[in-house]
Amino acid sequence: MTASQPRAGLLAPREALPGRSRRMSVPGKHFVLGTPLEPPFPEGLELALFGMGCFWGAERRMWQAPGVFSTSVGYAAGVTPNPTYEEVCTGLTGHAEVVRVVFDPVRLSYGALLALFWEGHDPTQGMRQGGDVGTQYRSGIYACTPAQYEAALASRDRYQERLLAAGLGRITSEIENAPDFYYAEDYHQQYLAKNPAGYCGHGGTGVSCPIAPGV
Repeated sequence: MTASQPRAGLLAPREALPGRSRRMSVPGKHFVLGTPLEPPFPEGLELALFGMGCFWGAERRMWQAPGVFSTSVGYAAGVTPNPTYEEVCTGLTGHAEVVRVVFDPVRLSYGALLALFWEGHDPTQGMRQGGDVGTQYRSGIYACTPAQYEAALASRDRYQERLLAAGLGRITSEIENAPDFYYAEDYHQQYLAKNPAGYCGHGGTGVSCPIAPGV
C-alpha cells in the first residue's frame, strides 16, 4: 500500500472471521445487460475494480456507461475468504463493498472509468459514504494492471487539486493492486434494476474530474 492512505480503523488479520472455502453462487447472466457475470469473458476486454460506498449505486453507475460489457458486486481488500454480507457488515472481515467492471477499452477508456469513480461519490469521507458508516463503505481503487495503478495515482493527484480549489478535504481513497474478489449474494447483483425504488446514497461532490473521458 505504498501509495494509498493508511487503513486506520481496520482490524488486524488475526481478528478476522474465518470464512469458508465455498464460493458464492451468482446468476448466469447480468440482469440488465444479459452478459455473463463470471469469466471467461470475450477476448480483448479488461477488468476494473472500485469501492465507492454502497455497491448498489456504484454498480448502476458503471453498467450504464457505454462500453461496459458486464458488472458484478462483491467484497475485496479484506481478510475473510468468501464472506457473507452479514459478516462484512460486522466489520470483522476487513472487506470493502466493491463493483467489478468488465469493459471494452476500445470503446471506454480506463480514464473514463476513473472519472465515473471520482465524480460518483465523495472520496474524502474515510470509513463512510454519506449515511452509510463502516469500514465496508470506504473508497478505493484496486488496480488490475500496472498501467491502471499509475493512472489511478495520477488521477487522484489531479482530482485532489480540484477538490482543494473547491474548498473540500483530502482524498482518503486507498489505491492498491487488485486483491481477491469475492462475489456478493445473488440478490445484491444489479440490485437497483431489480428494485428501482431501492436505496442509493451516491451523490458525489459536484466537482468534475479533469480526466478526459476518452469514450
